Amino acid sequence: MTGISKRIMKKARTRHSKSQFLGSFIAASSLTLAALAIGLTFSTPALAGGGDLTLSETPLPYLGDGAIPERTPPILEIGPKFLGRGPIDAGFEIPTGAIWQPALWVFGDFRTSLNYVNDNDSGDLSEWANSLDLFANLQLTGTERILLGVNALRDTGGFTGYVWEPNDGTDGAQNFFNGEINTLFFEGDFGELFPNLDPTDSMAYDIGFSVGRQPLFFQEGLMINDTIDAVAINRDTVQFTDVVDIRMAFVFGWDQVGRDDNEEDPDAYLYGMFTETDLRASTVNVDLAYVNSDDESTRTGLGRGKGDGLYAGVAATQRLGHINTSFRVNGSWALDTANDAIGNGYVFMGETSLTPFGTDDVAYLTGFVAVDHFSSASRGPSAGGPLGRIGILFAAPGLGRVGSPLSNRADEAYGGAVGYQKFLNGGRTQVIVEAGGRKSMQTTGNDQVGIGMRFQQAVGNRHVLQLDAFAAALENESDTVGARGEWLIRF
Repeated sequence: MTGISKRIMKKARTRHSKSQFLGSFIAASSLTLAALAIGLTFSTPALAGGGDLTLSETPLPYLGDGAIPERTPPILEIGPKFLGRGPIDAGFEIPTGAIWQPALWVFGDFRTSLNYVNDNDSGDLSEWANSLDLFANLQLTGTERILLGVNALRDTGGFTGYVWEPNDGTDGAQNFFNGEINTLFFEGDFGELFPNLDPTDSMAYDIGFSVGRQPLFFQEGLMINDTIDAVAINRDTVQFTDVVDIRMAFVFGWDQVGRDDNEEDPDAYLYGMFTETDLRASTVNVDLAYVNSDDESTRTGLGRGKGDGLYAGVAATQRLGHINTSFRVNGSWALDTANDAIGNGYVFMGETSLTPFGTDDVAYLTGFVAVDHFSSASRGPSAGGPLGRIGILFAAPGLGRVGSPLSNRADEAYGGAVGYQKFLNGGRTQVIVEAGGRKSMQTTGNDQVGIGMRFQQAVGNRHVLQLDAFAAALENESDTVGARGEWLIRF
């Protein structure tokens, strides 16, 4: 736990009464529900009393070349264009029989933000943080590529910029310039690399693989949300009776494995088997992972390992009528001594959302129950805790020291969030209003409740302005308020 997440969870010197907490929760929830009602009223013609909601039977005219929007190219293109039109290059044949059509595309994101949090207990935070992700994608075929990624403005959990507060010796200019490679992997398909082995394409050689430093994201980030050195083997289109498709992947990670405390464990190795099954009415994920790492409490010398851990997750995603739903159960078991990096526990999560009739908006409700002390198999330094998926109040921005307004750790608590996402101007403007909270199941735990808002505006084809604001009432701690503004340039 880093940044404001630590600061918010720190035990305070002042104490709020239960009535104050309940009052804050009711006020936050009422404001959000009012925003939902307003959004539904003015977004839904049936409720607003105007407009014919029947589908038109008049065909739309075909879009000619002049009516098709121009593509936004990456900053560098060598060879075939990304999403370009025109004749396909003939390429060349390699000794295995595969036809390669090389193309080099360079693209990335630049993020800059001003963050401010008012916290009377731990002190205020005000900072300017920057991040620059650059990627070079060498596309060889439709299934084979090499991806190289660097971030010259970030090093582990530190970001280049400036910190005004807190005045604790860590303020001032922040210099995290570096040349470390954050991403470098090759991915391909065995059958496409060696087509001469099966000219009729009748054998089961379509096995995907990737090797190198690559991002991994399983169980919507509950189980794994990290970039590690790994090799992955994938088998797709495995079919049985009443099963549409099964996808299976085995992953072995040998370096850069972060633990649940968002710190790298240099002694850790990760093994995982991940499956995704498409049924007629649902998509089901069953995932297993094991992290092997010597427990430093049982070692002599300079052991740094944090202990072995076993992890499992099951998820089902489907539509129930007009409602999108997703349900997840994840568990973790410390095979050595439990600590901040690995604990014993379970987390149950449910997500529901719907699009109000006649709109493109999204109304959503999420909830969770965390039993004991659930931990992830691998988490990056800026990924925050496992509960970031619950909503914008629980999600870590991943830029600077600022963390989530409400704790995203899965430690003996239950709670959730309710919100509404409004789309305007053809989707170029978005507004999210959300209320959320968590209730500790420990007698000495801290209950939390908050309300947050997010405004996003697309500017041109490459720029996005994002403005966030929140207020949180924390039992046994002082209330906190915060705001941040971020400018994203995508090129």
